[in-house]
Amino acid sequence: MSNKDFPLIFERSKEGRTSYSLPELDVESFDLEEELGSEYVRQTPPELPEVSELDIIRHFTGLSNRNYGVDSGFYPLGSCTMKYNPKINEDIARLDGFSHIHPYQDVSTVQGAMAVMYDLQESLKEITGMHEVSLQSAAGAQGEWTALMMIRAFHESKGDYGRTKVIVPDSAHGTNPASAAVAGFEAVTVKSNHEGLVDLDDLRQVVGKDTAALMLTNPNTLGLFEKDILTMAEIVHEAGGKLYYDGANLNAIMGYVRPGDMGFDAVHLNLHKTFTGPHGGGGPGSGPVGVSEELAAFLPKPLIIKKKDSYDFDENRPQSIGRVKPFYGNFGINLRAYTYIRTMGAEGLKKVSEYAVLNANYMMRELEGAFELPYPQHCKHEFVLSGSKQKKLGVRTLDMAKRLLDFGYHPPTIYFPLNVEEGLMVEPTETESKETLDGFIDTMRTIAKEVEENPELVQEAPHHTIVKRMDETTAARKPVLRYNP
Repeated sequence: MSNKDFPLIFERSKEGRTSYSLPELDVESFDLEEELGSEYVRQTPPELPEVSELDIIRHFTGLSNRNYGVDSGFYPLGSCTMKYNPKINEDIARLDGFSHIHPYQDVSTVQGAMAVMYDLQESLKEITGMHEVSLQSAAGAQGEWTALMMIRAFHESKGDYGRTKVIVPDSAHGTNPASAAVAGFEAVTVKSNHEGLVDLDDLRQVVGKDTAALMLTNPNTLGLFEKDILTMAEIVHEAGGKLYYDGANLNAIMGYVRPGDMGFDAVHLNLHKTFTGPHGGGGPGSGPVGVSEELAAFLPKPLIIKKKDSYDFDENRPQSIGRVKPFYGNFGINLRAYTYIRTMGAEGLKKVSEYAVLNANYMMRELEGAFELPYPQHCKHEFVLSGSKQKKLGVRTLDMAKRLLDFGYHPPTIYFPLNVEEGLMVEPTETESKETLDGFIDTMRTIAKEVEENPELVQEAPHHTIVKRMDETTAARKPVLRYNP
């Protein structure tokens, strides 16, 4: 499809066409220049398209059809948990009693919303095994930073200002070392062993009196469960440090393992991942933080508390790190997560993990013949393939990801984690059917065969998308941000 097939809104413009009919002015008119001053009044009309209402509808509908999301196709984006967002969540979030309230209302007038948020806090405490939870953080990365700031405040409250380092595995999310730096710490890498798990000997080497915390995802970014987590917790705690749990991969263990039971002192959750809030286009997100009893005093304030039959904000928290977001978190996403948790129930959330793990292992075993599988043990919710075999034939993982677009699929995460050559990370989630998984598996096998028989076809992909392969470096450094006719 080209722009000839789909003219943009400016290209549809014809002089004299309108898409609105305004009522007659029913207030006294006034001279804008006299009221505002000529320097604030346009002397020439803006260059806006002149189109009919039907043209506008077709324009925006056409743009939406160009978009890709979970409602339109399979989204196997490893480490991101792009699962289906149930529409009952949207119905609840749009109830007048939720959608028409205002954050500046008196607490006494929004008791229903307060009750829901309190119940959500309690549910997340149970799911994570944490002592207390705050819903304030706007997304996962802010949740990481918030947890680290609490850990920092805890150490400083003990007069321990020498804990300046945060340990991060070499397979970690990039936000982990970034959050550590923003929180004022130095990030120190701990290596993985031959199994793709944290090397305990290396951990013992890097832990010391300057260790503030170990940041860890479990299962890790390779989709593997850190089976020595209790030993790791013991090593860090004996050195006086804290354990922070990155909740990005919680979808693999709900109902089976809780971060609190693994020895973690702080955790953030991605409600927009694990608990089905939409998170395309850069937001919105929600990254609640849970902590052990030892860290609870440092949570952002206010917390929602229950007083007999009513709810209130607890502002009297002298050791709090303060507010980290205006109002009380992303209320709409929190509502969707609450609806999902109540809809699924304890057994339902457990089933989520079971099917997420089943789907990932099924796909991994079906694809391990066509691609290198650097860590062949059973995975949890995601797995990482390597395109190293295809690279020897002159085709990169990036090329194969572009080729997937021709088959109508959103590509998996590529070149991550960094400790896998030509990495290709797949997370199918629990919501996809076997037929969908089989279709993706067949397509991946087809591409692997194309690499062997016709590598140029893959190297030059995509062939059937609206926009062909771009110069990605120029697009990133010199983006075109406005329409030029």
